[in-house]
Order: sequence, then C-alpha cells, then structure tokens
Amino acid sequence: MVTTTPTIAQREAASIIQTYGRSPVTFVRGDGCRLYDEDGNDYLDCLAGIAVASVGHANAAVAAAVARQMTRLVHVSNLYYMVPQVELAERLTALSGLDRVFFANCGATANETAIKLARRWGQKTRGPDCHEIVSLLDSFHGRTLGALAATGQPKKQAVFQPLPPGFVQVPANDIEAMAGVVGPQTAAVMVETTQGEGGIRPLRSDYLRALRELCDERDVLLILDDIQAGMGRTGSWFSWQQLGVEPDIATLAKALANGLPIGACLSTERAAAFEYGDHGTTFGGGPVVTTAALAVLDEIEQRDLLTNCRQRSRQFVSLLSGVQGVSAVRGRGLMLGAVLDSPRAAEVNAAALSNGLLVNNVTADTVRFTPPLVITEDETDEAVSKFEASLG
Repeated sequence: MVTTTPTIAQREAASIIQTYGRSPVTFVRGDGCRLYDEDGNDYLDCLAGIAVASVGHANAAVAAAVARQMTRLVHVSNLYYMVPQVELAERLTALSGLDRVFFANCGATANETAIKLARRWGQKTRGPDCHEIVSLLDSFHGRTLGALAATGQPKKQAVFQPLPPGFVQVPANDIEAMAGVVGPQTAAVMVETTQGEGGIRPLRSDYLRALRELCDERDVLLILDDIQAGMGRTGSWFSWQQLGVEPDIATLAKALANGLPIGACLSTERAAAFEYGDHGTTFGGGPVVTTAALAVLDEIEQRDLLTNCRQRSRQFVSLLSGVQGVSAVRGRGLMLGAVLDSPRAAEVNAAALSNGLLVNNVTADTVRFTPPLVITEDETDEAVSKFEASLG
C-alpha cells in the first residue's frame, strides 16, 4: 500500500480552527524585503505581515537583542519591575509627547485598554452614564468583543451579536454627523487617521483638527488608533504628528517589535484614569518583546527610515499612478492603496503572488501596499513592475 505524506495545507486543515483564507505558499525564511518559500523561490514582500516587519525580515540587530535577552530573563510578570519595559515607556513618551504607557499583547488588547481607560475617565469625570465610545463607519479596531463593538463594519460584527453596548458609529470625514452624537454620555471619540482595513482611506487633516476641537469643546477624549499607521509607517513616528492634531490616548502594536507580540496604549496624564487593579496583563511588556521594540526604535533612528519612508512613498505613488488599470492611489507614507478600475483586487493579488510579489486585496477594488520601511529605490521599481505585470 502506497502512503503519501500530508502537505502542510492538509495538516493545517486537520489541526487548526479554520478562520483564515490562506494563500497557497509556505514561507520558511526571510531577509530584509525578501521572503523564501520551501522550494527556495523568492518573493518581494510589499505587505510586511500587514505593516509589521518594518525594519525587515530577520533583522540582525533585533535578532541579536532578542537572543541576548532570552539568555538573561524571559518572564517575571508585572508584579515586578523590568528595566527594558521602563526604558521602552520612556522612549515612547519622549517620541510621542504623551505621558504614560500601558503595555498589552497586540493591537486588539491595546484598543481594549484604550476603551476601558476612556470609560474609567468618563466615570470619574462625569459619572457612570459617561461611557459611550463614538467611532467611524468602515473603521477597524480589533476582534475582541469591545474592539469589535467599536469597529464600524457590520459584516464582521453580525455573527457575534449581541455586542457590548455603548458604541456608536458615524460616517468618516463628516464633522456634523460626529457633532450630532457626541454629548454628555460620550467618554471618547476613537478613530484611525487612515482607515486600514476599510480600504486605506485617509481621514482629511481638516476633519481631524475639527474633531480635536469638538472633543475639547465638549470635554471628550480623543483616541487615535495608530496600530497600523504608527511606528514610522506614514513617514513620522506617529501618524498624527504630520496632521496638526494630538490625541489624549493613542494605541500602537504591529511594527512596534517587528513581529513579536506587543501592543501599547499611551495617554496624557489627564486621561490616565486607571487605579491599582483596574487593568492588567500577564505577558504585556515582558522583557523580551520590549527589548525587541527598543532595537526597532534604534534601527529606525540610526538608518533614518522615516526619511526613506517618505522618499519611497513618493516613488510608489508616482509609479503606481501611471499603471494602466489603477484609477487612484491613496494613503500616506508606505501605507498605500492602489485603487483598481474594477473590483478585481483578489484576482490581482493572486497573480502578484505568482509573479513573486506580496500585496493584499484589502477591499474588492483596492490592493494594499505596506512594505518594510527598509525597501530600496530599486526594490520599489521592481515591486511596481511586478504589480503592473499582475494586472494582465
């Protein structure tokens, strides 16, 4: 009797809860902006694990820092002080202009922290009726129940009803709609400066400034979800720093540790309403992931990757705008969406994979580009050439 060894896809199907629609490739190695599959084929990565591997795959400096820390101390819990955690908090507050940090495990848990912090602030400021969070339609803030309730995508919410109450969504870039719902019951307004999963849709800078003014007028906190747009992704350390607006609370994750699980919720002193025992986490801010994040910050600074991000962004926009079949290019920095002239992004994504290029069909008509911030001029030319060939 002839027996065959199951493929990795067959083994995955038999052992893992089926929530992901995976592409037909198995990656085994990475280097900078390149990924390699089990057969040795190389791919130019313009997705970076969805805006995560910003300083490149298998980054030597990050790997060395993590390896050193792994041989010193891996975990003690937040019952004790940890030097890398405090050092990272100091770096993030200095870079952001905010005052305090709570470390979480990912973007969703960072946003859960922000929601709880805002509700605690509202309770202490105006009483228990001040608990509502207002967010935007087409937003995405995570898949835990609280973050999902803040997410303005009914399709993602439908099968998990009833969701926690106290969340309202209004259209983006419509300050009158926002003003119509923000009231004494509102603890915070929560937005992404560029809606990522909503199709790489930047909020207008004048809208964001008006939103800040509205929050100030009505004594409401402004939460900026910088999970995808932060850590240099749009050409500044944090996306709001180029938009003339400052948050009361901000959230980070994705690129913070270049692929290791970490999230962060930053706040002003005024908004830091938690007291002892109000919130906690077993793994958040552990010594290994915070060491990795410190190495990431060093890499971005020492290699001047913010400048490279802005330069490569201009190059991508210029080249993609000239590709036949692309009707528009939107986004900021290296968080870009190529809008197609028809809803065939899934087809183009599959063709790009066959051509050795990783992108993502974020919506039916939009292909997402979020390459590592280390991408070079030549690699950018190569990426657009492969993408153009994938359009058929």
